[in-house]
Amino acid sequence: MNKQQIGKTDRIIIEVGRQIVGGKYPPGSPLPAEAELCEEFQTSRNIIREVLRALMAKRLVEVKRYRGAFVTLRNQWNYLDTEVLNWVLAQDYDPRLIAAMSEVRNLVEPTIARWAAERATSSELAVIEAALNDMITHHQERERFNEADIRYHEAVLAAVHNPVLQQLSVAISSLQRAVFERTYMPDEDNMPRTLREHQELYDAIRHQDPDAAERAALTMIASSTKRLKDIT
Repeated sequence: MNKQQIGKTDRIIIEVGRQIVGGKYPPGSPLPAEAELCEEFQTSRNIIREVLRALMAKRLVEVKRYRGAFVTLRNQWNYLDTEVLNWVLAQDYDPRLIAAMSEVRNLVEPTIARWAAERATSSELAVIEAALNDMITHHQERERFNEADIRYHEAVLAAVHNPVLQQLSVAISSLQRAVFERTYMPDEDNMPRTLREHQELYDAIRHQDPDAAERAALTMIASSTKRLKDIT
């Protein structure tokens, strides 16, 4: 498949995904037949099948034998998929979803912080510190700040040295990325607090203080959740 086809496939995935999340095709309803989708997007059956496979992986659709593709129930959607989360949040700031995301972060991140404080090596501390410095340097540049923010949290997770937990890193990063992209506030009220919270977590890990690391993680999540609520 050439690059143009890959680009086209991705564009159709995004378009149909947004249509599903936006309610054009409600949960339980069928998607148009393959031939109709081919006509709508002026493309081949192979590409439409790629699109359907991608939407199945996101658990937005299920394909029933001899009956076609159907939209799944909302509680089955893969909210740990970055695109799904962003589509849902862009469409409708559901307070229940925000509460659920905060619960998951409260469950996972304080323990990650605690273990990182107990286990981080000097080289891992250097990676966390480098990401923190990039956040400080680029705090007025949304994309570069968010990229450094993700790198910071991934470095904290890597310091835990748990290969099973490491498999969750993609899911946790997706969750964080969706939140960060919507809570980036470079104003003088929020940005200094955000940077201070990340500095405090880094300091706690560096000083091998698990209790302080856990507190810092909880504070960070509370601030992030409040910003999400403020803009919903």
